[in-house]
Amino acid sequence: MKNILLTISYDGTDFCGWQRQDCGDVRNAMRTVQGEIETALEKLLKQPVTLYGSGRTDSGVHAMGQAANFFSPIDSIPEKNYIRALNSFLPGDIRIVDAEEKPEDFNARFSATSRTYRYFIVSGETVSAAQNRFVWTVQYQPDIERLNKMAECLCGEIDCASFAASGDESLSTYRYIEGARFFTAPLFPDGREALVFEIEANAFLWKMVRTITGTLISLDKAGADVSSFKKILDAHDRTKAGVTAPPQGLFLYKINFDGVRRHV
Repeated sequence: MKNILLTISYDGTDFCGWQRQDCGDVRNAMRTVQGEIETALEKLLKQPVTLYGSGRTDSGVHAMGQAANFFSPIDSIPEKNYIRALNSFLPGDIRIVDAEEKPEDFNARFSATSRTYRYFIVSGETVSAAQNRFVWTVQYQPDIERLNKMAECLCGEIDCASFAASGDESLSTYRYIEGARFFTAPLFPDGREALVFEIEANAFLWKMVRTITGTLISLDKAGADVSSFKKILDAHDRTKAGVTAPPQGLFLYKINFDGVRRHV
């Protein structure tokens, strides 16, 4: 059997997250990205196939480079053929953008060394209908210099308990953050400037990126300095942090497999 790694892009607006939700009543099953792709694989390969994702995304969160692998029972299919074949079965809000064969022991979750997320923010009253599903609109002008000074605190092995949502079941709240930064980038289709928050870590707690983003924006809007963010970070208390940013601005941007493995 071939072990095939898929790189996946999706618009998460109309999904109940990535993970398949097992439900006895198929008619009432929630729509998930994993479920849609497994259905497409079953149509293509004529038998049930399990897809192993690198991680979960919540309802409304998007992906540019989600990674997931499966074992194909048909060795004769060239791996690149899965791109066009699966896209012919998938809805328009999911696209397979790459496919490659991996060793038998490769697993998209456990072989990943880090994950990179990007969060898109626009300042102003409104955005175009084409952009509204993919950005958080804030009613002030962010100070990118101040935001980056606070983001510099997010580096190395950190107890991220202040940014863990209630109900997170992780055994440890420590994560190794490779780095975090703010920068600007043009938005499709009109080139309007967006503020982008990028963060890379070995793994993330539930709603961690959105809570960090919401906290940084709240502090910046209030004119707080870096010491205020450090106090929240050192408190290890979710009640000390700011709001959780809405899901639509968040993208799982890239899964990395060639970095240093951090067991934190």
